[in-house]
This record gives sequence, C-alpha cells and structure tokens, in this order.
Amino acid sequence: MQTYTIGQAARLLGVSPDTARRWADAGRVATHRDDAGRRLIDGRALAALSIEVGQGGDPDDGTPYTSARNAFPGIVTAVKLGDVAAQVEIQAGPHRLVSLLTREAVEELGLEVGMEATARVKSTNVHIDLT
Repeated sequence: MQTYTIGQAARLLGVSPDTARRWADAGRVATHRDDAGRRLIDGRALAALSIEVGQGGDPDDGTPYTSARNAFPGIVTAVKLGDVAAQVEIQAGPHRLVSLLTREAVEELGLEVGMEATARVKSTNVHIDLT
C-alpha cells in the first residue's frame, strides 16, 4: 500500500503542511511513523480525506461549502478590464487559470493583482471566489 508523508499529502490536498498536520492531530486522518520517525498517511485514508476536502469547505477553518468542484486556490496575476467584459488570471501552484467574466463582477469582488482568490472549474466555466 502506498503511503505519503505529511508534506506529500498536503501538496496533493492543496493545503499547507501545517494544515495537514493539524488535521492529523485532530484525528481527521490517521497517521503512523516509519523507521525514520516520519509521520505517514496510508493511501486509502488520504484518498478518503481528499474526497471529503474536495466536497468543499472545512468547518475548522471557516472555508465556505460550495457545489463547484475542482477548486484552485491561488493568487490573481492579471486583471484586464474592458468596457463590459473582464479577464482575470490566477496562478494556482503550477496551474494558470483564466476566467472571462463581466467587468461589474470584477469590480464587485474588488479583484486586483496580488489578491488571494480561488478559481473553481465546473465543466468549461471558471468561477472566481475570494478566499
């Protein structure tokens, strides 16, 4: 059975290693130690946790729940405003996501380069959430 270190699990879950450690300490996912003393997570347990996390939200940190899957938390790298439409780019780890939305929506969200935001991809649409 494949096992994962806390750092590997955090990367796969899209959270910080501190968050993964906190979840393990709270019993949200079971860990065991290898011969070197590293905390490991069983692959099946990590898969179950990833499904839970992927369903949106974390009551422990106040993250809102949503029906949209495929969340990509990242940083806004570009905002291009037109008269009616706008283009927002988010860099989420190795992923660059581009969303076309109304100028009004960008202004209502107050999106600016350097802000933290989450791109949610559902089908062929990219939704932007403030994080």
